[in-house]
Amino acid sequence: MPRPRRDPPMLPLRPGTTPPRDGTPGPRTADVVADAVRRGILSGELAPGAPLREEELSATYGVSRHTARTALATLTAERLVTAEPYRGVRVSLLDDAALLALQQLRCALETEALRIVRDRAIRPADVDAALDALAAAEASGDWPATLDAHARVHRALVDAADSPRIAEEYRRLDSEMHLLLTHVRPAYAPGGLTTEHRAYVKAALTDPEHAVREHLEHSTRMILDGRRGL
Repeated sequence: MPRPRRDPPMLPLRPGTTPPRDGTPGPRTADVVADAVRRGILSGELAPGAPLREEELSATYGVSRHTARTALATLTAERLVTAEPYRGVRVSLLDDAALLALQQLRCALETEALRIVRDRAIRPADVDAALDALAAAEASGDWPATLDAHARVHRALVDAADSPRIAEEYRRLDSEMHLLLTHVRPAYAPGGLTTEHRAYVKAALTDPEHAVREHLEHSTRMILDGRRGL
């Protein structure tokens, strides 16, 4: 009798990163599995709401269910997946309420960091290199590199404030911010993110209270309009 098709299909690991079999599970192996699933989520290959089952992860990657459970716990902590009673673990939907809450928190943290930067007349050391990396990633069509470069731009602005607590809290949002950007990907023409972020950096360094809010409200509207077919 043929075996039923597995749902969802799991993604292959990076070349050269095959985890050991069940004899040596542990944090390193779980991280490799978590990284593979994370890439699937952020690329859009694993759709929002798709179920992620321990037994499927275990069979696909040749690891124990304990290791698979640890990988899912990592992704749950990053809010890329959601664990619900009786429904199991699923790729996060980032629904409208979650989207708004994330953007509000980003706005508070980034605005305060940039207010410090402005008041101390600091020029963020790494922001120009981050913008150039974003332009190169967009030009090459490398979506994972685009996600990473986009995060670098925002982190360069936040880190310039030299506030460890703000920077720490902001970094906790990294995975959700990657997921958010995946949701707006269809709305951007090649180079659009770079153009938008060069203008944003210039405005944010002089008037963060308005620039950050406008920037995040713009991306929020793009996502909500896309969901409603506007």
